[in-house]
Amino acid sequence: MNGDWLLRGRDGRLSVYLPTDDAVLCRAERAPGGTWTPVSKVGGEQKLRPSLAIGQGGDSYAHLVSWRPTTAGESGLVHSTHFRPRLAALDWNPIGHPDKKGPLTGMPAVAVDARGRAHVFVRNGGGGVSMVAQKEKGGWDPWRDLKGRDVQDELAAVTGESGRVELFAAVSGGVLHWRQEEPGAQPVLDEAIEAPVRAGTLYALATSAESTTLFYTDESGDLCAWRPGAKPVALLPSAGPGPVSAVRCELDGYDCTLLAQRSASGRVAFAAYPTEQESAGAWWAESGPSLPSDAGVSLAVDEDDRVVAATSSPSTGRLLLTRRKDEPGLALEAWREV
Repeated sequence: MNGDWLLRGRDGRLSVYLPTDDAVLCRAERAPGGTWTPVSKVGGEQKLRPSLAIGQGGDSYAHLVSWRPTTAGESGLVHSTHFRPRLAALDWNPIGHPDKKGPLTGMPAVAVDARGRAHVFVRNGGGGVSMVAQKEKGGWDPWRDLKGRDVQDELAAVTGESGRVELFAAVSGGVLHWRQEEPGAQPVLDEAIEAPVRAGTLYALATSAESTTLFYTDESGDLCAWRPGAKPVALLPSAGPGPVSAVRCELDGYDCTLLAQRSASGRVAFAAYPTEQESAGAWWAESGPSLPSDAGVSLAVDEDDRVVAATSSPSTGRLLLTRRKDEPGLALEAWREV
C-alpha cells in the first residue's frame, strides 16, 4: 500500500482499506469509537492487481487507485471514490496507463487538492514520473510526463496546507521534489538533493502553512526529515526496515508530530517531537504484541482528537487497534483486535 490506510471519514467514523491479491477490502466503525463492520469489497467486482494507493481530501473523501489486468501481460490504472465509510464506494473507473499501454510500471501515489481533485502519480516505463488529474467538473485530464529518471518504485504524494499538491521521489543517491506553483497547475520539478535514501521508506506530511516534511531512512539506518529549501536532518535511528507513518496531533497542549513504525523486534514503536523542531530530539517507545514481518502501521486522529493507531497483516488477516488514553503524555490503551 502507499498512503494512509486508516482514515477518519466525514461522519467521524474510522475506516481501513486492505488490499488482497485481486481486490480492495474495507472495514469501518458502525459509530465513532464503536464496533466495526465486517469486511466489504470496494468498487464492485473488478479484478485488481495487488496494489493500492490512497489519498484523502479536505472533504474527507477517500480516493483509491489500483492496477487492474487488461490484456495479456498488460495492466491499467483504476480509480474509486469513497464518500463515507458506511456507504458503498464508487465502481472502479479506468484512468489509463502512463505509457498509453503496457505492463504495471510501479506503485501509484495519490494526493487530493483543495478542490477535491485527485492527482495520481506513477513511475512510467522510461523511469520518470507521469501524472493524471481529475477535472473540476468531472473526467480526467490527459496524462502528463513530469520528467525525472531512475525513479525508484514508491512515491510520496502530499497536499500542503495551501491546498497545493507536492510529490517526492527517491532516485539513486538522492530525492526529487515536485510542487504546484499555483492551485490546479502541473507540478514542476522544484528541487533535488543528494541523499543516500533506502528504497521504499518515503513518507510525506504537511507540517505547517508553508512546509511539508519528508521522512525517509538513509543507508546508515537513520530516520531523516527534510523540508525543501533546507538540508535533511537525522532525527533518530530507524526502529525498523520499513516506512514510518506520521500524523500531527496535540500532546499536552503542543503541536507535535507522532511517528510510528514496525520495529526490528516486531512491535510498534512510537516517537513524538514538537512539529518541525527536530533539534528537540525524539525517542522510540515500543507498544503492543510482536507482529508478522508483513504487518503495516497507520495513524489517524479520531473525532475526539485522540490519536489512533492500527496494524494489519496480510498473512494473518488480523486488524489491531489502540487509542491514546485521556491522560497526559502518550499513554495508549491496550491493543485489541477488531
